[in-house]
Amino acid sequence: MTELIKYTAAETATAIAKGEVSAVEVAQAHLDRIDAVDKKVNAFLHVDREGALAAARAVDDKRAAGAELGPLAGVPLALKDVFTTRGMPTTCGSKMLEGWIPPYDATLTKRLKDADVVILGKTNMDEFAMGSSTENSAYGPTGNPWDLTRIPGGSGGGSAAALAAFEAPLAIGTDTGGSIRQPGAVTGTVGVKPTYGSVSRYGLVAFSSSLDQGGPCARTVLDTALLHRAIAGHDPLDSTSIDAPVPDVVAAARMRDVRGMRIGVVKEFAGEGYQAGVMQRFEESVELLRELGAEVVEVSCPSFTLALPAYYLIAPSEASSNLARFDAMRYGLRVGDDGTRSAEQVTALTREAGFGSEVKRRIILGTYALSSGYYDAYYGSAQKVRTLISRDFDAAFAGVDVLVSPTTPTTAFPIGERADDPMAMYLADLCTIPSNLAGNAAMSLPCGLAPEDNLPVGLQIIAPAMADDRLYRVGGAVEAALNDKWGHALLEEAPAL
Repeated sequence: MTELIKYTAAETATAIAKGEVSAVEVAQAHLDRIDAVDKKVNAFLHVDREGALAAARAVDDKRAAGAELGPLAGVPLALKDVFTTRGMPTTCGSKMLEGWIPPYDATLTKRLKDADVVILGKTNMDEFAMGSSTENSAYGPTGNPWDLTRIPGGSGGGSAAALAAFEAPLAIGTDTGGSIRQPGAVTGTVGVKPTYGSVSRYGLVAFSSSLDQGGPCARTVLDTALLHRAIAGHDPLDSTSIDAPVPDVVAAARMRDVRGMRIGVVKEFAGEGYQAGVMQRFEESVELLRELGAEVVEVSCPSFTLALPAYYLIAPSEASSNLARFDAMRYGLRVGDDGTRSAEQVTALTREAGFGSEVKRRIILGTYALSSGYYDAYYGSAQKVRTLISRDFDAAFAGVDVLVSPTTPTTAFPIGERADDPMAMYLADLCTIPSNLAGNAAMSLPCGLAPEDNLPVGLQIIAPAMADDRLYRVGGAVEAALNDKWGHALLEEAPAL
């Protein structure tokens, strides 16, 4: 049973389809693993044991009846607690929604169920996806399975940690400024931010509506592609959904060939603030791409240096608007409603008790940026910078197929190290934010361990909008070459467990 948790998602699905193992056995093995290690990791906020085993039994019944099983049938998955799940709590890592059980499934949740994926439960996250470390959860921080004293990235640290701890072979995250890719980088896993609008946001509790994007996470590039295919596609319930065919990401992941591709190294993603070991592994990855037959050129995107301040005006402004719904009147937490206070007083008391410090900081910042007399100076200017960043991407992609950079400037930092320094925390997303502002596709995959601390380093690959398959073509080639070089996958076990 313990070996089952080491299978890839593709291997698990094949073994179930062939009858070599039952879906119930696979689900039980992962539930046992969660029981054994999650008190240390704190990756899960809610484990749905009964629901997971029921879903697994349904897969076994389908197979027994002779029905053809899908590519991920019976494979367990950890779902970030920002997607609504009918009959299962959805808290967004906040006291504001503690105990809330949605009456409907997000489109992504429904597509997972339709694909017979077994949802194990909901994973820990920075409150309302606001953070870069999963330290801002109202339910305590998540530990990095490589070193439990360090952060697993954020906001989707629970999903990434569940993968690295072998609690699940698949996971779902959301990426507003890097919250899939940055956790992937620091936990040695694979994370993809699909093209904005290619995966439905219906039922995704909004942080910043023009930036939020759900996406797949796994331990291998192929597994990530299989999950990507299962969740992507047009959704009439989402007004921002793209009505266009999904690129064949699975075929691209299996190609493992970059010969003839032109790859751009972003000049602006280097220099002061980057850990030496991170840059060493990145430069080795670039040389590997050359050896694999790709042409590598340097590309300058000067507006990228403005991405961080632009993001921290746009995202808080949209958060200020989106989180106004949490007013103690409709659903969620209500504090101070004893019959002696006005609605305004109850709302104020509820928000004081329900929102954490980082959420309050961003709401205040966003409200200020949108206020009369400051809108044009701050929010309006940030949107102009966003346009410049999109133009830089367009110019770069006119000459290259993909761009590459480090995913994060450093490896996982100790829990608490940046808790009192918001600016230092925000710098963790320095390389990932431009892709969210432009809406294009990006991936992080492991490219080795930093020599200074023996912790994972991520390689970021960025592709044009609706060219997500290019991520998997390059990622699959790099992964295969590195695994051959090392003689094994980077993440064979969770070192701290």
